[in-house]
Amino acid sequence: MKTAFRYGLAALLAAPLFAGTAMAQGAIRIGLAEDPDVLDPTLARTYVGRIVFASICDKLFDIDEKLNVVPQLALSHETSADGKTVTIKLRPGVKFHDGEPLDAAAAKYSLDRHRTMNGSFRRAELSQIDSVDVVDPTTIRITLKAPFSPLIAQLTDRAGMMVSPKAAQEAGDRFGQKPVCAGPYKFVERVQQDRIVVEKFADYWDKANVHIDRITYVPITDSTVRLANLKSGQLDLIERALATDIKDIRATRGLKLATASELGYQGITINVGKGDAAKGPLGSDPRVRQAFEAAIDREAISQVVFNGEFKPGNQWVNPENAFYQKSIPVPKRDVAKAKKLLADAGVKTPVPVDFMVPNNPETRQVAEVVQAMTAEAGFEVKIRVTEFATSLKEAEAGNYQAYMLAWSGRTDPDGNIQSFASTGAPNNYSAYSNKDVDDALNEARTKNAMPERMAAYKRAAEQLAKDLPIVYIYHRLVIIAHRERIEGYRQMPDGLVRVVGLKVKG
Repeated sequence: MKTAFRYGLAALLAAPLFAGTAMAQGAIRIGLAEDPDVLDPTLARTYVGRIVFASICDKLFDIDEKLNVVPQLALSHETSADGKTVTIKLRPGVKFHDGEPLDAAAAKYSLDRHRTMNGSFRRAELSQIDSVDVVDPTTIRITLKAPFSPLIAQLTDRAGMMVSPKAAQEAGDRFGQKPVCAGPYKFVERVQQDRIVVEKFADYWDKANVHIDRITYVPITDSTVRLANLKSGQLDLIERALATDIKDIRATRGLKLATASELGYQGITINVGKGDAAKGPLGSDPRVRQAFEAAIDREAISQVVFNGEFKPGNQWVNPENAFYQKSIPVPKRDVAKAKKLLADAGVKTPVPVDFMVPNNPETRQVAEVVQAMTAEAGFEVKIRVTEFATSLKEAEAGNYQAYMLAWSGRTDPDGNIQSFASTGAPNNYSAYSNKDVDDALNEARTKNAMPERMAAYKRAAEQLAKDLPIVYIYHRLVIIAHRERIEGYRQMPDGLVRVVGLKVKG
């Protein structure tokens, strides 16, 4: 109750600050579930950051409601017969927020920055690129080390975001403090844990479809407070409303609901190779991880925590995805099996587990259910609630044994697995390494035919189901709630909040 009261009081105290904006025509406020990390598309990692990027950093390509790739900053692409050369035609006349032209040289700079910058989280996504060359002012040619089927899908996200070379070179590693891109809105200010403000860019290439003058993103971690602010009019739209609030949102006059099945997953990442924390029974013996999974009832978690709205899952794509391996179905809970696996492993029970959990009410509740379920099998799970940005740093340092971590998902399955399970990949927080998995994932990247990719992914999935560096639990429903004054909102499967085309009524 103290936490809810503190956030509620903070929201009330903040009301005068936004009161003028709240009634202003052409200005909206969007409630975020967390404060984003750095606003540099090369260095950023958070889902909530991608929501902000959707307003300030356009990409070479985008997706539609059916996951088809559509042009954004690029007009078209063509792949050579051998699959190793991709030629991209750029949209002419596009400007960055600082007035610099987005030409082929700028596109080359952005892609090379993503590929080579120290600390880049885009490097693995573009690792198959050998070179990027300027063909003419509006054309670039990408030469690949080997055929790479996910390339264009990668360019529909942060790897395809273009940054101003002039601004990036001048700012260096401080670029994320004041990003300069080519999106519909330009960055104005950021106050950590309080707000991010953007304003309409007058020279945007598609300015006829930008109708809102100013957007303020407000991080409010407490979902109940976020919804209360939406109901009161202090917010116009909120992301990640609770599944348990769907009925309430539908029943509230003046509110609308938009949903979509997410492309990503919620899972428990297990430290199997990073530092001393990996040396305990859970990290060092796959039988203990198999016992941990066997103790979990995925369907019960969906029913208890999410009113049955979320889909149980055991792979990096959901069971409705064309790449889901039906030969490896979601396992049922089996406590007897879990106890036998622990006995076979010869470990002393209860097995202690340091369980790091981001500070989100639904995530905490899931963790508590997992804690109770696994206790029946012989585990002693100790939940450590941590702010999300801090949890990522802890994961990088290996200061955890199990970590409740979501991934918002990508249009190509490669984007949900390569960076998390291949040896040395930037998001491989578990420090998992298996040559057979590496080979299978790399092979899937080089194939275009669906049967060949499926066969490679099957080999990877079978091995991952045994090793369990990540215990996949469920796939969320993207739940966006907004006030009726917001017109034209469409929800895409990637869960992002797109602001082009939105209008404010009244």
